[in-house]
Amino acid sequence: MTYVLLLAGFILLIKGADFFVDGSSSVARILRIPSVIIGLTIVAFGTSMPEASVSVTAALKGANELALSNVIGSNIFNLLVVTGVCAVIRPMAVTQSVMKKEFPFSILITAALLLMCMDQVFFGADSAVISKLNGLVLLLLFIVFLASTIRDSLKSRRESAEDDSPKTMSPLASILYILAGLAGIVLGGNLVVDSASEIARSFGLSQTFIGLTIVALGTSLPELVTSIVAAHKGENDIALGNVVGSNIFNILLILGASSALNPVLVSQDSVWDILILIASSILVYVFCLTKKTLNRVEGFIMLLAYAGFFAFITLR
Repeated sequence: MTYVLLLAGFILLIKGADFFVDGSSSVARILRIPSVIIGLTIVAFGTSMPEASVSVTAALKGANELALSNVIGSNIFNLLVVTGVCAVIRPMAVTQSVMKKEFPFSILITAALLLMCMDQVFFGADSAVISKLNGLVLLLLFIVFLASTIRDSLKSRRESAEDDSPKTMSPLASILYILAGLAGIVLGGNLVVDSASEIARSFGLSQTFIGLTIVALGTSLPELVTSIVAAHKGENDIALGNVVGSNIFNILLILGASSALNPVLVSQDSVWDILILIASSILVYVFCLTKKTLNRVEGFIMLLAYAGFFAFITLR
């Protein structure tokens, strides 16, 4: 029965992502908003729901180590696997607005997160925590990011000419597609994570290993499936915007809310993982800068880099 639920979860994820991308693309055309902004906001928020569910629940239960490892593991997976797979499927043209603003911002906030985790270095503390104050700072930065994105979307709408692209569906149908897709993504993600965890336990894998790998990877499945579907449909702006937007949401909104609810204890392993996330972000950013595109070779390199990271955390 567990395997049946796992299969059902994957089916819900795939069909949910299909509906979600179609609805989001239609909204972008109706509102004359670039697809990349839809990817950075609606799609990113929707596909970050599993991370939010896991991390906030962990915070409320006092298991905040899971909240941090889930976010960092998911962000590394998004950058190297989600973007890498999309580039292998179809070379991705990189939106310059994302390269100038959102991508550098995601690297900057990850570096800021690293500084928040260095209490032992800066203050000689016995242990490091992401405090409630740090959480409020992250939430404030999220509000700034969201306001800036909304302002850019309004500016783009004013500057755009009359929209000649076909409206594939009505506004009501677009909203229904988004809601149905989101429901499928969240429910499918939960089924996959729960079923995979149960299967892992049956094989005798430890809870720590499950948390670092299956939970982080499982909550990133919506980003993976949504971005793959978007790339296959030629909506590369949604695919890349989804990854960058989700990573920003994960750190600022999800980790910010989790630490504001309950201070997050930081292990030495998490500090190394954040350093790996920063290095991965710089690697992908350099790939995007070189030819203003992500090609298949670079996609394979990113997948190999993730395989190396997975081997590292398994041995650790």
